[in-house]
Amino acid sequence: MPHTISVFGSAQAHPGDGLYEQGMRCGELLAAAGFVVMTGGYAGVMEAVSRGAQERGGTVIGVTAPAVFSDRPGANAFVTHERPAPHLLDRIHDMTHLSAAAITLPGSLGTLTELVAAWNLAFVSRFSDGTPKPLVTVGRAWMALVDHLAATLGADRNLVTTVDTVEEAVADISQRLGG
Repeated sequence: MPHTISVFGSAQAHPGDGLYEQGMRCGELLAAAGFVVMTGGYAGVMEAVSRGAQERGGTVIGVTAPAVFSDRPGANAFVTHERPAPHLLDRIHDMTHLSAAAITLPGSLGTLTELVAAWNLAFVSRFSDGTPKPLVTVGRAWMALVDHLAATLGADRNLVTTVDTVEEAVADISQRLGG
């Protein structure tokens, strides 16, 4: 069974802008590597990643939260399987626990929350004799923030790989998971 990779990112990206195109490329590369893709299921980067993966023949799981986002009509058109979660924390739980690794693309507070949750789970996995799941961020903003959080909070910087491109992110995850 193929590994599932969660991708976190902004809901504010639009078709034709660089961030949307970056998301599509990420989805394409993940599907081409044989991974199942999991996103938050809505618009923006979530849609772009879903679209890229689906257009490449991949499977896309969209973890939505209808009670939280009642103004959103449901998963984007590129999601193969919608997985509704009752609350926002349940959504983050599903995306971090059901995946073998995560990629964080540019985003805002919601994306930051997902990144920090995945980072913390990687940290606490050592207390249960677990292996930290790969966590890769894309972009200079995440590099600076991860460095800052590691320095000021004492977080284990080695648990987050920071790269410049989605190509590097997918290559890193593929190498670590054998995708």
